[in-house]
Amino acid sequence: MTEQAQTGGASIPDAIEERVTRPLLLERLLEAQQRLLEKYPIPAKTEKMTPLCEMLVNIAPDIAKAKEMTANLTVENEADKKIKDDKLKDFLPDGYEKNYVRAYRRCQDKPGGAIISGMPEARFEAYARACAGCGSYSSASYRRSYARIYEAVTCVNHGSEEKYREHWLERPGDIVGRTIRLEPLEPGRHLDKFFAMTCGEVYKENKGFDPNEIWAFHPEGSFNVPAEMRESFVFQRKMNEAGFAIVENLTDNMVGVVLLTNDDPENLSINLELPIVKPSSEGTVESIEGCFLLIDRLFSLGYRRVELSVDSMDTRGKKLSGRLGFTQEGLIPKDRIIKESNRDSVIYGMLNSDWDKGARAFLFKKLHGEKAMKYDNKNEKSESEIEMQNNFLAEEKLKEAAKAKKKK
Repeated sequence: MTEQAQTGGASIPDAIEERVTRPLLLERLLEAQQRLLEKYPIPAKTEKMTPLCEMLVNIAPDIAKAKEMTANLTVENEADKKIKDDKLKDFLPDGYEKNYVRAYRRCQDKPGGAIISGMPEARFEAYARACAGCGSYSSASYRRSYARIYEAVTCVNHGSEEKYREHWLERPGDIVGRTIRLEPLEPGRHLDKFFAMTCGEVYKENKGFDPNEIWAFHPEGSFNVPAEMRESFVFQRKMNEAGFAIVENLTDNMVGVVLLTNDDPENLSINLELPIVKPSSEGTVESIEGCFLLIDRLFSLGYRRVELSVDSMDTRGKKLSGRLGFTQEGLIPKDRIIKESNRDSVIYGMLNSDWDKGARAFLFKKLHGEKAMKYDNKNEKSESEIEMQNNFLAEEKLKEAAKAKKKK
């Protein structure tokens, strides 16, 4: 009002400026916060992979250890070969070999594209290692879909096949999508890059910006030096949290970070935090695919609900929640204390039933196109029918074997 009286007009602050200048809590409330926190032990935190992160990443044979342990074994006959094969199996995760062989044969019957010249088995191997890497606890339909996308991305030509094969040998746990991959967050690998791209200074092709554009709605930040960021919520995670770096497949440039919090296995629910990316990457296909890859894997592992909690003043965050297909469920006043001021939270939810009934197809089409979505649906229908037939035949064989045993 004062500005309007003096100048005849008024500037309207944006959401970020309003968040930054929001009134602080009363001193007595901040003192109560500190006093009450002293009653409870500080939760254990780590910058290493948490159990949640280990559950989500791809599994793979421990190739380096297998080579080390079998280096001195000579193979001169079938008995020696069997001994070596048995030792190699010790380095295979449970169910990996079975899923690999089954997927390899399935891709042999119908590869996803043209065979690469001079490399007839490249597609079969790519499909099989992606399918087996998802583990036995993920749903069969998810394993097939993820493997088809991985096969399509990695087997475009000789160059892509070589690149992704080497990447798998070095980092088999990374979750690979069409445009990006998710790498478990590591300070040694990601800290300096993430600090440089979010501190507000000129970085590569990006102009300088106000770091509050990124950090205004987060509990900590901006950060003056990488050491401060390393001690923050980004890299210091509770045991029921997980952090992933979003990395472009084409350039290997880091795009941002996406976090999972409040893992509640008892109720099969978990929180997805909005991706932390540079302003120019907000709402892009890379940040959307990073969320898609996590949500898809969570539901395939048996989760029932994924929740997004967004600051009520964060207009960009609310927009992204809608683009991801989440449903707004309500508003919680004074839900959190962020940087010593109140935060009202808008709650968004995604249920496994919503995901199966159309939310997944909506995002899949947005990321991969309508043609890929139709192919994925067609492939899943035929593959599920074949699996049902095989299961039926296997049950019939067991029944026949049991009857023959009784007769004897």
